[in-house]
Amino acid sequence: MIKVAMTSVYVDDVAKAHAFYTGVLGFETRTHRDLGDGALFVTVGAPQGAQPDLELLLEPGQGPIAEPYRRAVREAGLPSIVFCVDDLRAEYERLRGEGVHFVRDPEEQGPVLTALLDDTVGNLVQLTQPLG
Repeated sequence: MIKVAMTSVYVDDVAKAHAFYTGVLGFETRTHRDLGDGALFVTVGAPQGAQPDLELLLEPGQGPIAEPYRRAVREAGLPSIVFCVDDLRAEYERLRGEGVHFVRDPEEQGPVLTALLDDTVGNLVQLTQPLG
């Protein structure tokens, strides 16, 4: 069986992204390595026991491939990544209390409830909760 082990999110600033994804969204640091010359290799993941296999690589978003891709995805209003939550309305209120800016408030979209937030480092992130 093939499983997803890691996926990347291109960010404006790896250190700022690390602070947001851990301090605000609640992920845990899995890897944090200084590669020299200000470069960092940082991965985060859901708290242990929730989804220990999957890591999110916070990757520098500058460059001729990442920059146009990121800009186009954001301008289209599309999420760079989608996270599932058990109670979206509660998570929405918690994150708003943390000062998170939501581009789209919770709304039903067929079999799911979704909301779209700005991760402060160049991306839109969708939260989703299955309904029923």
